[in-house]
Amino acid sequence: MAIITVQNVSIRYMTGDFKDIGLKEYIIRKIKGNYHVKEFWADKDISFSLDKGDMLGIIGTNGAGKSTLLKAVSGIMRPSRGKIKVSGNVAALLELGSGFDGDLTVRENTYLRGAMLGYTRKFMDEKYCEIINFAELESFQDRPFKQLSSGMKSRLAFSIACLVKPDVLILDEVLSVGDGAFKIKSGNKMRSILANGVTGILVSHSIGQIKDLCNKILWLDHGNQVGFTEDVNMFCDAYAEYLINKKLPKGLMEIQEMAQNWKQREVAKQKRKELAEVQRLEQVLAKGSDDTALQAALAIIEKQKPDLLKIKI
Repeated sequence: MAIITVQNVSIRYMTGDFKDIGLKEYIIRKIKGNYHVKEFWADKDISFSLDKGDMLGIIGTNGAGKSTLLKAVSGIMRPSRGKIKVSGNVAALLELGSGFDGDLTVRENTYLRGAMLGYTRKFMDEKYCEIINFAELESFQDRPFKQLSSGMKSRLAFSIACLVKPDVLILDEVLSVGDGAFKIKSGNKMRSILANGVTGILVSHSIGQIKDLCNKILWLDHGNQVGFTEDVNMFCDAYAEYLINKKLPKGLMEIQEMAQNWKQREVAKQKRKELAEVQRLEQVLAKGSDDTALQAALAIIEKQKPDLLKIKI
């Protein structure tokens, strides 16, 4: 059974209508015949479905329509066309600091955010210490939220969203904020959440993160759907190639070709790296003392002929 279904969804922004310019300016422009409305389609005919436990990674350059689509799926916006169906309660982390009051303390904001997600005071009392400990903010509970660093804000938002048992978890670049240790910690938490049946959507510019956490992938470009598939590695490799040559694929065959080109590029890159290292060791071997020369020789053999170092009994 599908938890999230997005069917032919398009989202339009309008600029210059009377809501933007005001009623007085609208009437003046209408009288003068100078009233024009501009349309901008942030997303056009997007379709995908996710089952329980799926994790969708959305890739695309800035302006691709990723964040707008997440707002529609989370219920903040209504699509101009098409249908979106989501089953269960949704926890969405769309913008850093959204849903928080900068003048309230970390403690107060934790309860505020929980209430916005529909949870009772009793439930938040039970979860509060767990949330703060996971976010590593024990020493900041009574500080104003606005005094936290961007990484701390992200940790708190992620901790609340993950520990309040959502059915659907939507993350927009949240896992990319914070230090390396917390990225590993949050990644492990995401895997645990998905194993328990939570359905997730992750927007990230980190291809490695998408490969590591997602089992489905959606590629967007300027509001258009390039493709949707379960072959996450192929799409990530093709997207990495696209970031270099800027040539957008026109179908599955071109995506496969781009993915193969990326793999060949990576193999060549690794060979160049190994060759450069061998050349460096050869220089050490030629110029070094007996000890350094011996170490360099062993390093070269280990890289090029590791079988020679194996002792046969």
